[in-house]
Amino acid sequence: MKVGVISDTHDNVPNIKRAVEIFKKEKVDMVIHAGDFVAPFSVNPLNEMGIDYLGVFGNNDGEKVGLTNTSKGRIVDPPHIIKVAGKKILITHKLSTPELFAGAEIDLIIYGHNHKKEIKKVGSTLIVNPGECGGWLTGKSTIAIVDLIELSAKIIEI
Repeated sequence: MKVGVISDTHDNVPNIKRAVEIFKKEKVDMVIHAGDFVAPFSVNPLNEMGIDYLGVFGNNDGEKVGLTNTSKGRIVDPPHIIKVAGKKILITHKLSTPELFAGAEIDLIIYGHNHKKEIKKVGSTLIVNPGECGGWLTGKSTIAIVDLIELSAKIIEI
């Protein structure tokens, strides 16, 4: 099972649409957004993609009611834990030391906030920060694809 991972979109709808096209091409089963959508209109490409998604609020997501309504409740407060394909996934936005959660029966940690792409393993826990899809801070727009069966990930520049 493949999961598309996106974060820090910051209203960049053209980049969100590019990410959605890559998720479709990669045939992901689900998309996880690690926060900082910003405005409710930026959720629309996710609503229209035909792939189930879940997201958490980031520090720039001030319009929580609008985001909740536009996403039909698919954006929730972090940290949020879900189980997918037998894997326990922790989704959050700001996480200064993701290693603290590694080994706490968490298979995958997904986070964003710092706009720095990262894939690493701590013990048996895979930690993934897809970087920033918006591209406003670093000038590079990135997303990630996670294979839950292999518990591996790759970063894709869009």
